[in-house]
Amino acid sequence: MTLDSPLHLIEALRRGQPVVLVDGEDDGGDGMLLQAAEFIDDTALNFFAREARGLICLALTDARCQELGLKPMTDSPRGEGKGFMVSIEAAQGISTGISAADRARTVQVATNPASGPADLVSPGHIFPLRALPGGVMSRAGHAEAACDLARLAGLQPAALIAGILDEEGENARGETLRAFAQRHDLRMGGIAELIHHRILHEGTIARSGEYRIDTRHGPFRVCAYHDAFKDVVHLALVRGEVNPAQPVLVRVQAVETFRDLLAGEPPRGPQQWSLDRSLARIAAEGCGVLVLLAQQESAAAILDQLSHGLHLQAPNFPQRTLGVGAQILRDLGVHQMRLMSFPAPYKAVSGFDLEVVEFVPFTPAQEA
Repeated sequence: MTLDSPLHLIEALRRGQPVVLVDGEDDGGDGMLLQAAEFIDDTALNFFAREARGLICLALTDARCQELGLKPMTDSPRGEGKGFMVSIEAAQGISTGISAADRARTVQVATNPASGPADLVSPGHIFPLRALPGGVMSRAGHAEAACDLARLAGLQPAALIAGILDEEGENARGETLRAFAQRHDLRMGGIAELIHHRILHEGTIARSGEYRIDTRHGPFRVCAYHDAFKDVVHLALVRGEVNPAQPVLVRVQAVETFRDLLAGEPPRGPQQWSLDRSLARIAAEGCGVLVLLAQQESAAAILDQLSHGLHLQAPNFPQRTLGVGAQILRDLGVHQMRLMSFPAPYKAVSGFDLEVVEFVPFTPAQEA
């Protein structure tokens, strides 16, 4: 499926036009209708409701969500659902809140730099989506891409997005999306291409040092990476020489107290790769990369794990770690991955010049 370049999308958004954004590697990717928030009026919002027909959301940066005092829709400290904020409504200037004019008013208030928490009420008819700091370089998601594109267009980093549904009410894909874009004379681009664009023009991590460490599984080369957005250091433990032309055994994970320090197992379902198990498998093969992403676990997250056990995150967990981990793997010369993970969809992974050629789930027999 031929896609327009990110520059074409950026120029269309700068002119106030909506665009179609695809998150997949092929015809299986979902499509979103997207328009910079600064141009949203009742006509634009009505177009979203009538033509796209999916849930209408407002993508905002994490910083803007904090300025407005927006709270997550779910109290769970885990999972992708925490990107949804509690729905909002403009505190003044609307009637029922559901009309196109009322919802456009809410978008205008939420994106007005002069607005604060007192200018909004909850619940409402607009659903804010919080984008991670770093945009698509942190997570290859629609909210991150929407804010990135608006910012690159010289506009406020905020955009209205809605899923595009086909005639049967399912997510439109492939040629159905292409027909939608052509019917409305819209540019159509992909998140993978946006990632490529940002890699060429912007950097979010930098290698800050290289060291040797001796573990109970033998020596590893440790590469440290400074994350400019979060001001943290991520680590890559490398065994052997990475050959860019050969598939490489890879594990990407954030360190978690329950799994990695307490060696806890999920209460049901298959066991998972832990820090120790991953190092052991890589050492046994003689070549591989373990990427450890820095994260500060909240007290609520640790208590949730202790209370309920380790919840399996596939297929959502990969998108939480994709961006930063992929940048590190790309820097190390990895292109094809034998990924130590349960099978799961990795959207826009080609934007980092990466390809998953095999999933390697953990099985208890590997510890025998």
